[in-house]
Amino acid sequence: MDLEFNINEDQLKQLCFQLQSKEEKVKQGGGEKKIKAQHEKGKLTARERIEYLTDKDSNFLEVGLFAGDGMYQDQGGCPSGGVVTGIGYIKGRQCVIVANDATVKAGAWFPITAKKNLRAQEIAMENHLPIVYLVDSAGVFLPMQDEIFPDKEHFGRQFRNNAKMSSMGIVQIAAIMGSCVAGGAYLPIMSDEAMIVDKTGSIFLAGSYLVKAAIGETIDNEALGGATTHCEISGVTDNKFPNDQACLDYIRNLFDKLGASANAGFDRMISKVPKANPEEIYGIVPADRVKPYDMLEVIKRIVDDSEFNEYKALYGKTILCGFARIDGWAVGIIANQRKTVKTKQGEMRMGGVIYSDSADKAARFIMNCNQRKVPLVFLQDVTGFMVGSKAEQGGIIKDGAKMVNAMANSTVPKFTFIIGNSYGAGNYAMCGKAYDPRLIYSWPTAQMAVMSGSSAAKTLLQIKVSSLKRQGKTISEEEENSLLKEITDQYNEQLSPYYAAARLWVDGVVNPLETRTIISMGIEAANHAPVEKFNVGVIQT
Repeated sequence: MDLEFNINEDQLKQLCFQLQSKEEKVKQGGGEKKIKAQHEKGKLTARERIEYLTDKDSNFLEVGLFAGDGMYQDQGGCPSGGVVTGIGYIKGRQCVIVANDATVKAGAWFPITAKKNLRAQEIAMENHLPIVYLVDSAGVFLPMQDEIFPDKEHFGRQFRNNAKMSSMGIVQIAAIMGSCVAGGAYLPIMSDEAMIVDKTGSIFLAGSYLVKAAIGETIDNEALGGATTHCEISGVTDNKFPNDQACLDYIRNLFDKLGASANAGFDRMISKVPKANPEEIYGIVPADRVKPYDMLEVIKRIVDDSEFNEYKALYGKTILCGFARIDGWAVGIIANQRKTVKTKQGEMRMGGVIYSDSADKAARFIMNCNQRKVPLVFLQDVTGFMVGSKAEQGGIIKDGAKMVNAMANSTVPKFTFIIGNSYGAGNYAMCGKAYDPRLIYSWPTAQMAVMSGSSAAKTLLQIKVSSLKRQGKTISEEEENSLLKEITDQYNEQLSPYYAAARLWVDGVVNPLETRTIISMGIEAANHAPVEKFNVGVIQT
């Protein structure tokens, strides 16, 4: 191992250590005091409920762990968006689980909470997966109601999704394990089956205080909407249970008797570990994100047996395309090649840049994968499309559009990992969030923005200085450097993968060694849903 490898390894391992520390902190939700208070009420926390519900020693793929990270600080923060979501296994069946975290503002819905719940429902709908709601929420966070209540992608969309999933034949099971109030009461009752925990679960459109204010009736919450009321009188809920554990046991028994799901027909063989050591990824990805590296070496440490059958290896060399297997699943991989490459004409091409021939190659490869029903994996480390007169005259816009068209219309499931840079239109062409990847995760080395931090800061500085000059003001070199630092610091904060994860532009930030597991679980989920016919539409040739 050379010195540069060791430097890279130290840097990425340090980033992964920071990731682990951040994960542990976020998983504490509202903190130890709130967790203790939950236990004193005889209730499990959201994460404890998921752990009890899911199969022992099975994987739980969390989606949106860092949702809300660094946001709503004036409101006390909202760790993990106040809800835990992800893909897990119950009695061997894959499903989506949504569990309100009552240690965070009593499980109240912030704007990011709504976005995260809708993301979980989207995953269930795309993959035809059963979904379980573990409800324990105080409802909409009223100080921010204008940002969560009326719009298309706000709170009410989840009930629309309830109805849509029901019509699609997607199993929905709900357990009321705490508060369930106002409009939120419709979510469990629009599910196929709704359970309630006695004495701790309650469900009503209006609580006792509001009832008193509205119609003058005096009644306590238990009599108004407790388990006895709804299981024995109203019939709103189906069964009541003495505690969380008994309720969760019942859900497990329901899953034990579900009928078989459909199968999309994605190919899987016996899994093989990579021949090349996956931990060497730490030393391959450079600490200096401007430096080139060979993406093929990263791929060899992700795919089964380190075997990668490259497509058009001698053409369009700044994008790698090829077939492989990941945990036994057949996949098509599209990755930005970050090493500087030389063409037969002697031209040196920058790594991470998409040229016309690379875009053309990728578009053709995407079509082939759709023809053969092979899921697509995108590995992003892209600075954008090539610019300049030569690129424009060579038709870069046309070829870029061809790639985007093929990728956007692809009907096989797509999975995206942002390894390094993800800038501008390169993010779009390599299946960024706007193009419906089934799952999208970042490595700790990722950055996402319209352009790099240094380029953006210099551009913004030029605009600021020009504006000051128009006002007749002068700026010294020292002031200019200070302003550049201020702009750079602000922009770099927005480049962080955690900034993206907080806003659910990605589903999370993960250790590179988790990549294989995420892809495998993602394809397993996608295999529950039929693949639509591929139709690329109009493409200019």
